[in-house]
Amino acid sequence: MREWWHWSPTQDDRLESFGIVGVGRFGTAVCQQLLQNGAEVLAVDRSARAIEELRQQLPSVEARVVDCTDEESLREAGILAMNTVVIAISEPIEASITATLIAKDSEGTRVRRVIARATSDLHEKMLKRVGADRVVFPSRMQGERLGLELVRPNLMERLELDERHCIEEIKVPNRFVGRSLRDLNLRKNYRVNVLAAGPAKELTVNPPASHMLVEDNVLVVMGLIDDLQDLPKD
Repeated sequence: MREWWHWSPTQDDRLESFGIVGVGRFGTAVCQQLLQNGAEVLAVDRSARAIEELRQQLPSVEARVVDCTDEESLREAGILAMNTVVIAISEPIEASITATLIAKDSEGTRVRRVIARATSDLHEKMLKRVGADRVVFPSRMQGERLGLELVRPNLMERLELDERHCIEEIKVPNRFVGRSLRDLNLRKNYRVNVLAAGPAKELTVNPPASHMLVEDNVLVVMGLIDDLQDLPKD
């Protein structure tokens, strides 16, 4: 595994990359969803034990022990070169606020979006004041959901039927706009079934093959989770 203190961005790096600061249950759940969807992930935590446990659970993850309240340490690790940073630590409150401020306001930072975890309404207000673009409250399931949203921004709702199948409501991907269901043939090309389509509040159930997909409309599709993840993400 390459060491992140020797990391430097190159033209070959993916356009969308994610830094996870703090790898407790919430941070680990975010990492897992991101990695499962093929995202570039860099995880850091001040606890060597937490990093080792993360590496055992997710062997492919890039992870390093870092003082998450130290600007230069986060910079050297590569966090400030990530597109999106998730501040998954919540306590002490000062640490999450400091890490958020560093990610947003450090000189030369390339971070475009910071999503921070809060434990109270006051904590949420403080995080937003120092620049957090979005604040979430802790739970493992919410961590998994956040990771999924980050790599699939057009996903609106998901209903898991079992461990392998689910129903999803997604915004019509840009590459589908102006095309008919017949032309797209999602069952053949993506192995998913279309249950409904149209404006969010006026869905047509079991739409005809001639149905044209329109920008900002939604699709309700069903299939294997792996196949649904292959649908265009925006």
